[in-house]
Amino acid sequence: MKSLVDGLTPAETALLSALSSEGRENPYAPLAELRRIAPVHHCRQDDLDTRFLTRFADCQAVLADPGFAVPDRSWLLRERPAWAGRPAADFFYSSLLGSNAAGHERLRRPVQRAFGTRRVAALSASVAEHVDTLLDQFADATAAGGAADFQALVGYPLAIGVVSELIGVPAAEQDRFQWLGQEAARLLEPVRTAADWERADQAVVALREYFDGLLRERRARPGEDLASSLQAHPAAAEPPLTGRELADLLLLVTVAGFETTGGLLGTAVFALLTHPEQLALLRADPGLLPGTVEESLRWDGPVLMTERLAARPMEVGGVVVPPGGSVTAVLGAANRDPTRYPDPDAFLVRRPNVRVLSFGAGAHHCLGAALARLEGAVLLERLFARFPTLGLAGPPVRRDSACLRSFDALPLATTD
Repeated sequence: MKSLVDGLTPAETALLSALSSEGRENPYAPLAELRRIAPVHHCRQDDLDTRFLTRFADCQAVLADPGFAVPDRSWLLRERPAWAGRPAADFFYSSLLGSNAAGHERLRRPVQRAFGTRRVAALSASVAEHVDTLLDQFADATAAGGAADFQALVGYPLAIGVVSELIGVPAAEQDRFQWLGQEAARLLEPVRTAADWERADQAVVALREYFDGLLRERRARPGEDLASSLQAHPAAAEPPLTGRELADLLLLVTVAGFETTGGLLGTAVFALLTHPEQLALLRADPGLLPGTVEESLRWDGPVLMTERLAARPMEVGGVVVPPGGSVTAVLGAANRDPTRYPDPDAFLVRRPNVRVLSFGAGAHHCLGAALARLEGAVLLERLFARFPTLGLAGPPVRRDSACLRSFDALPLATTD
């Protein structure tokens, strides 16, 4: 039945409200309405032709089932040939994010060990050192009682610093990555404008050039980092990775590493500051830190949605998806599904049995999930211990993105 107000069905109205610039401040209410009306909603608005999934079980099933694939280079050449000559499309649809089956495993295997349990645990001391250094700077910025932007001084620099150290990027060369990475991440938007493409192309060209140079440097002078180890173990992939594939792996690890983690750090701090009773529970019991990070990921995770294509006729939520049909797992809606999480809109650091979809599932489960969780736990512990009177110093500025949940600015201050 069409809406009497704007000619759209109630399901379309709810979806477009969630994706609008105004709705991005809090898309969860309209997404809950969409789940109630049409949990598998086939949207054909503007440039979208996909089925939005808002139930936890449906999203989990799609992400874990190899019968659903990510759009890859073969899809690009077949369905969007006009994009094929763009550097950003060439990168995105040939990268680890845009590959499937054996091709995906070939790219993923060489970098898996860098994010294994032992390697991440060994980074704990380094993460703590990064946190303390950045909190020193934050303390200086707020010493006179003024406000400081947490994202600019701590959130993004921490995420960039940790992943850059892992890769082998010198500290003096890390400043460029936030802007370039955010420009490249425009490719994650469900609908891309001409300006998005132009800016993403420029960022990818610049980042590829940088990582080509870093790989040359590490060939001449190897170190204890990912850029060196990828070249020192060519047998890790068969056939061995090309120079372009190596540079693109480093590019992806960098951008994905700081975009998701930087988003998590800001939204977790915001969640605690806007739920003081939950922050008090955490202060009284630091053992709640892991659960607090998980609840932050559930309540407002860094990636709102991700797309898959049916490799053959598939069924999800009672709806048949034809071969090549697109489905979009709305991770943020799934993480607030009341059939999976009672009282889903409440932020509860003691919530039991939290298993989020924020880092995906199945073959494309995020490689850096454990590292992001480590950074989140170390930061929250040290931040709130060091600044007991920390509070919001003004309205935060949300990133204008339909896919990524983060803050462009999060002004904070300490009070007596």
